[in-house]
Amino acid sequence: MPLPRTRGTALRHRLAELRGPDVPAKALDARALAALAANPGCKRRAILDGAGVNKAALASALGSPAVFGQSQFAFTRGNAFEAKVKADGGAELLRLVHEKLDRAAEPPAHAHVPELVASGPEGRTARTALALREATEARGEWTLLDHPMLALDVAGSPAFLEPDAVVVHPDGSWTVVEIKSFPMLDGSADPAKVGAAARQAAVYVLALEQIAGRLGAEPAGEVEADAPHRRSASDSAPAPRVRHRILLVCPKDFSNLPTASAVDVRKQRAVTSRQLARLTRIEDIADMLPAGTCFSPELPETDLTTAVESVPATYAPECLSACELAFHCRARSRAAGAVTSLGRSLRAELGDLTTVDDVLSAARGESGDPDDPAVAALRRAARLRAEALGRDARDLGQDAGTAGEEAVAACH
Repeated sequence: MPLPRTRGTALRHRLAELRGPDVPAKALDARALAALAANPGCKRRAILDGAGVNKAALASALGSPAVFGQSQFAFTRGNAFEAKVKADGGAELLRLVHEKLDRAAEPPAHAHVPELVASGPEGRTARTALALREATEARGEWTLLDHPMLALDVAGSPAFLEPDAVVVHPDGSWTVVEIKSFPMLDGSADPAKVGAAARQAAVYVLALEQIAGRLGAEPAGEVEADAPHRRSASDSAPAPRVRHRILLVCPKDFSNLPTASAVDVRKQRAVTSRQLARLTRIEDIADMLPAGTCFSPELPETDLTTAVESVPATYAPECLSACELAFHCRARSRAAGAVTSLGRSLRAELGDLTTVDDVLSAARGESGDPDDPAVAALRRAARLRAEALGRDARDLGQDAGTAGEEAVAACH
């Protein structure tokens, strides 16, 4: 007689059904997780990422392929640069950590580099936690964890994350290291790329804080970066300290020589933590889907479109740089006349006016509550435009509609 399924086993089985038979799960990395946290209201992305669906393959099957991603050349160059930074037991990497983050410690003449190989992501996660414990308790020496495996609970499902490196300082504190192939020119890098790296690193910091919590420290999320060591309720061990400044390592100028900068990720960590807490639990989304729903790219396009459209999406122009399904969702959003397709800030300003038709109708004076600030602002804008064009009041409605249509066309 087979054993009854537990809640976790049942969820994993349900997510496997959503992926499709014999379709391997795509791991949810920190970059995708940061993008998911930036749009917590999108149930479509939450369930697809939670089920491990390959959104790039899904977008191609829907006829709206993604047009962004890292080139093979950039990927190869990044791997070569990372290997250079970690050569000789990570000597150069540890020198940069000491120089940028911990000058008070003894210089890293040598470091312990534990073996983190284990079976499966769960095994690697457990091995990483053990290595962190041993390195923290050792004290007095530097430890470099090369590609450790971390786990972070996301909407009721574990996400396995693999940072480039984590360094344990002689005082037992932990630092996340991000190695990127974009250059630092005269000591500074592209702010947009640095911001993306900071958001990605903040996800790793959150995962490390959960490990620190399980090692007898404060509850996850309450470890202050530069606070003195605290003790657990049993007062048995000091709390490992997860540093809020991560080390960003990049090529210097136009060379292949590594340089680094300390990046404070407290803001990104706080935002990501808050957004992840708002995510609808994955099992709740799965329970509301019609029986037999499947997102396998092997399905006919009509069936696949029906399955994808059964999950609500929250599209915004920012999705174009972060989600493989963005072009599909944009087309649907435009077809529905959703105001969100014009941007989140505009959507927030328009209140109860959720479609472009509603906005144009309110501007013409055909609908809407005159006491609504958004409606009043639209009508005033229409009047000002009519006055500027020297039109008659009777042309107001036509002018308002023309103005709205021009604005929508410009945004498209």
